[in-house]
Amino acid sequence: MESVVPAEITAELTQILSNLVLGDNEIRSNAEKAVNDRLAQTPELYLLALTQFAIAAETDVMRSFSLVLLRRLLFRATPNTAPRPGPRTTLYDHLSSQSLTTLERLLLHSLAHEPAPKVRRNTVDTTCDIANQGMTRGRPWHALQSQAFSMAHGASPQDRASAFGVFAGAPNLVLDLQPEAVLGVFEKGLQDAESIDVRHAALRASVAYLEAADSQQLAAAQPLLGPMLATLPALAQTLSTPGKGNHHHLSLFLAVLTPLCSTHPQLFAPHLPALLQFLPALILPAADCGPTPTVGRPFPHQRGAFEFPPSGAEAAPPPEADDDTDDADDLRQTLRLSALEFMISLSEARPAMVRKQPGWTEVIVRACLEAMGEFDEDADGGLEAWLADDPSSNSSSTDTDSSPALYEQSLDRLAFVDTQYIPSMLASYDWRVRHAGLMAIAAIGEGTGKVMQNELGKIVDMVTPMFRDTHPREIIQENYHQQLFAVLIPALEDVEPRVHSHAAAALINFCEGVERDTLLPYLDPIVERLLKLLNPDGDPATVRRYVQEQAITTLAMVADASEVPFAKHYPRIMPLLLNVLRNADAPEYKNLRAKAMECAGLVAIAVGRDVFRPDSTTLVELLIHIQKSPIDPNDTQLGHYLIATWAKVCQAMGPEFEPYLPVVMPSLLQTASAKADVSVYDEDEEKVEDREGWETVTMDGQTLGIRTSAIEEKCQAFETLVIYCSTLGARFAPYLAQTLEVTLPALRFYFHDGVREACAALIPMLLASGKASSTLTNQMVSATFHQVINCINTEHDSSFLASLYKCFNDAMRVIGGVAALPKEYNDGVVEATKHQLQSIADRRRGRAARAASSTDGPDKEELALLEEIEDFALEDMGRMLTGLDNSHPLLVAVSSVKDLGFNTWHSDEEEET
Repeated sequence: MESVVPAEITAELTQILSNLVLGDNEIRSNAEKAVNDRLAQTPELYLLALTQFAIAAETDVMRSFSLVLLRRLLFRATPNTAPRPGPRTTLYDHLSSQSLTTLERLLLHSLAHEPAPKVRRNTVDTTCDIANQGMTRGRPWHALQSQAFSMAHGASPQDRASAFGVFAGAPNLVLDLQPEAVLGVFEKGLQDAESIDVRHAALRASVAYLEAADSQQLAAAQPLLGPMLATLPALAQTLSTPGKGNHHHLSLFLAVLTPLCSTHPQLFAPHLPALLQFLPALILPAADCGPTPTVGRPFPHQRGAFEFPPSGAEAAPPPEADDDTDDADDLRQTLRLSALEFMISLSEARPAMVRKQPGWTEVIVRACLEAMGEFDEDADGGLEAWLADDPSSNSSSTDTDSSPALYEQSLDRLAFVDTQYIPSMLASYDWRVRHAGLMAIAAIGEGTGKVMQNELGKIVDMVTPMFRDTHPREIIQENYHQQLFAVLIPALEDVEPRVHSHAAAALINFCEGVERDTLLPYLDPIVERLLKLLNPDGDPATVRRYVQEQAITTLAMVADASEVPFAKHYPRIMPLLLNVLRNADAPEYKNLRAKAMECAGLVAIAVGRDVFRPDSTTLVELLIHIQKSPIDPNDTQLGHYLIATWAKVCQAMGPEFEPYLPVVMPSLLQTASAKADVSVYDEDEEKVEDREGWETVTMDGQTLGIRTSAIEEKCQAFETLVIYCSTLGARFAPYLAQTLEVTLPALRFYFHDGVREACAALIPMLLASGKASSTLTNQMVSATFHQVINCINTEHDSSFLASLYKCFNDAMRVIGGVAALPKEYNDGVVEATKHQLQSIADRRRGRAARAASSTDGPDKEELALLEEIEDFALEDMGRMLTGLDNSHPLLVAVSSVKDLGFNTWHSDEEEET
């Protein structure tokens, strides 16, 4: 291809790029500087030279590297340009129209002629980036649209796969075309008989098109889902053929389809029977749990729901072993989880829809329950190693990465679970199946507690005999009254540390929701046994630290639940906790020390100020010592527990905590005022989600990495400020101005809802503290109402909108009602309320229209939840208007908006039913 830049530019760039990929840091650093210098001086020449190099370079590595580098450089923010607010200014934005046309022409040449598959994929990615960025700037790429359609009909499978890769990466290319034309091309690609890669790319393109389509386009594109799903049975039929790719390809296809289950679940309604033709065989493989058929298949075969393959249907054969691969089991497991994730995602998005399909939920429940019993007793040291392991550690064989735990999490995600298979599991000959049955009850109890209430008596009857099970691998986390205490308390003295540790953990679940009078008769025997676990007789070397940590945690919850009556045990417990804080400073005791801090704070609150007072100074001094000690970089939890314990000590001491504010407030305010640690990432940079404590969000087309650990600490700091201010009242006044200065801007901290909620609760308390201490100034009042009203005017989250109105109402009461509210703020909040009423009304009308036009019908639970949240906001809005004027004309509008939307037709529908 004819060169588009001078030869000397090409030669220089070739040398620079060669140096960039070298391992020598100094050479690479100099090459990076050279790139930046050339781009600063003549960006168009060097970007075109780089694009040309991506075509002409001799090696696949250099062509691929050039394409990746081109994407980074084109859309990297130019120097001295703030990335926010508004779109970023990039090098792309400074290229002339002629240069852009040349660059696009070069990429189209690469797309059509690149021979290496890996380089071709990078060409597709780069082309899609440029197409998307161009379209957002009003520059359509018609030549790419034309070439992609031409390649989709080409003779080469590589060309066809690349074309659909372009459609998948830049679906806007085809959104302006007639749906019939697009669907015809996509359907042909989905049925490509020559290449599985083409079918996979066409499936990705189809999903991207459906997710980008508007409501009219989506309605016209509904017929496309049939051919999309038809790609699965053909792959499923090949699973009995040895080969790594068979399981891998089907997993990939399912993974592509799964996001569509969440975004447009209604599309799948007509296809549920067809999906049940082959999905059960993927998630219900025969489990070899023991030597007998009873153990291997604990569930009796039932005709109807589990008759498989279905009569008259050509269903997928069960996956067989891929004997020629070492990782065959992993591939089958991946496929199994992929199919399960597909079914559960659809069930989460449309529970009412899948309930109507006989056999759907039963298959999921059965698959999860069977898989939860699949523990390899011979692996990783066997049962002895498992018993010696700390059940709370990340290295435990029961951690969340193990297969049984993954299936337990899947079961927990279902909003509806049938327990009909559990009795046969608890009666199984194999301990693993019995263990899975108990785990299933725990998961169901946490996820569908209301459903279980009607069956609670039967469940308790099933669970309590399992306390006498001879096998130690049992976990009981179910809460009931007499029967459970009768077995839980003796279990605290079991010979197996794992059993009495789990028994202590089960007591926590019980105490979280128990009535105090129910707990009190059992308080003494519980505390006696927990103290024995903390300070046992005999050889201290036999004590397991995780048991002590669990005992301390349980003591804290028992103290919190029993409150004042716990005081009789205080003289024995508090000295033990203070001794831990005083002496357990080695790294291996960091968890024990953290648990002791938490427990001491909760015990202090439970017994009250008078009982706690003799030890309060000692505990405070120990906390100060810990706070001033050198920070262990590996101890990421200490700061969290320390802040939480200070808050508990404040609650316990009440006004007597005031002298310690200078100790705790500086670091607390610093944490509360911390900015979000955010990084902007290019697509090819190291994925931030792979870094512990970070996650990604997308805003304005940018991928942002956010350090969540710092944000959680910020949220905890504001929640602690709420405790300090509410507990100390006027005594908090010395820190009023500083706290208000930090709190008001945080109402707009969009990275964490908890931060904003805590700030909305804190603001009226700060005003009340200032008023009670006569330190509240007009400037503070003005700044507060100005910020709150601005937030009300721009808020889009109905849940937080209710919090803002409550904040406004409480703040108005503090300052003395509407008479003390300056007129400018009165008018401002009324205008903001008009805006919000219109916005909520529009959303409700839109939902009603979509519900009326939907062929599948709306998800009633989802719509009801959305409007219930809006109702909370409307109620607080009404209270605010009433506070301004009992007969305010907008009160009629509030009532009118409440009557709009889903609730109106839903009530009519219920009457018909």
